[in-house]
Amino acid sequence: MAYMNTQVKEGAADEGAAGDGEAWRLRRSTAWRQAGRILSRLPQDGTLGEQLAALAADAGAVTDLGQAADIYGNGVVGELEQRVAGLLGTEAAAFFPTGTMAQQVALRCWAGRTGNTTVALHPLAHPEVHEGGALGAVSGLRTVHPASGPRLPTADEIRDFPEPFGTLMLELPLRDAGFVLPTWEKLEAVVAAARERDAVVHFDGARLWECATHFGRGLPEIAALADSVYVSFYKSLGGISGAVLAGSASLVEEARVWRHRYGGLPFQQFPAAVAALAGLDRELPKLPSYVAHAKVVAEALTEGFTQAGAGWFRVRPEPPQTHQFQVWLPYGADELTEASVRQAEETGTALFRRWFTPDTGAPGVSFTEVTVTEAGLEWTAQDVRDAVAAFLERVPGKS
Repeated sequence: MAYMNTQVKEGAADEGAAGDGEAWRLRRSTAWRQAGRILSRLPQDGTLGEQLAALAADAGAVTDLGQAADIYGNGVVGELEQRVAGLLGTEAAAFFPTGTMAQQVALRCWAGRTGNTTVALHPLAHPEVHEGGALGAVSGLRTVHPASGPRLPTADEIRDFPEPFGTLMLELPLRDAGFVLPTWEKLEAVVAAARERDAVVHFDGARLWECATHFGRGLPEIAALADSVYVSFYKSLGGISGAVLAGSASLVEEARVWRHRYGGLPFQQFPAAVAALAGLDRELPKLPSYVAHAKVVAEALTEGFTQAGAGWFRVRPEPPQTHQFQVWLPYGADELTEASVRQAEETGTALFRRWFTPDTGAPGVSFTEVTVTEAGLEWTAQDVRDAVAAFLERVPGKS
């Protein structure tokens, strides 16, 4: 498959052929929420009341409800920071309301420390795709791309890049390329190549939690490769929002100063902190089982499309390297999303969620992101193959 820009636009308008705006969004969310069988039951599928009830039910198990509520980052927020620093094996950690802010602050701090405002990263990395040029517009940083294509850069590409940079940012996994990861040995080599150039290394670890299985290493050993690491709480752990920037005590102390300057210190943040602690308790231990079962699901999808005579399709990467991967089909995104919703409404089984059109590449080709969590562990390979057949029956022009 030719390389294509495959980013999912975060916060894009909810419009499609089957409807548009709020009505279409509500129809989709209702279908996912009411589905009896689904590969991933996300917190946002629930109603406001359901999410509030879940948060209240979790709170007493993860923190002392008799303590004073947090104010400007103390209390339960401080507990979360200490917990994550311990999990990653870093000296310190600071909670941020968003990952976008956490990474801007980290990269700005490194620019000041290295004396170089240039950041090397992949063109599909989150700051280049989903942040509206914020690194340049807000933080005065310049970005360069030592590699392209749907993979992380190689050591040779880092070593041979023709201009200096102060920081190398690596997104693990690279979401918009299909949640792809290098091997552990290649990751070590890339980091070493950056060090040879006197550059620091920052990990965009929004989904770092599920990388341990692929690398065969614990989280502290992975984090130790980098000078700083950012992790998210809502992408893999089912939290509400929020992120942590982890690293040396001096870096985190400086980051706290910039966090305040960026407006990242709300008066109270206990709902996000409680949800994050609950996710660390509940979801983090299960991620290896999700990663393992994603391989079963991906293989069964390939078999199902082949048996159904779907023609051209792609499961990327195959096998998956985390509990998330992409599926590509030669149909329009609106038609495929409509088929996904109809399958959930008519059969009670939700195989896929939304489909997207790549920014560049062949017209009439779409992709979706598949996530396997606890709900997906119930699916057998035959369940997946049967669901593929039922889905394709609802794709216009396929049946």
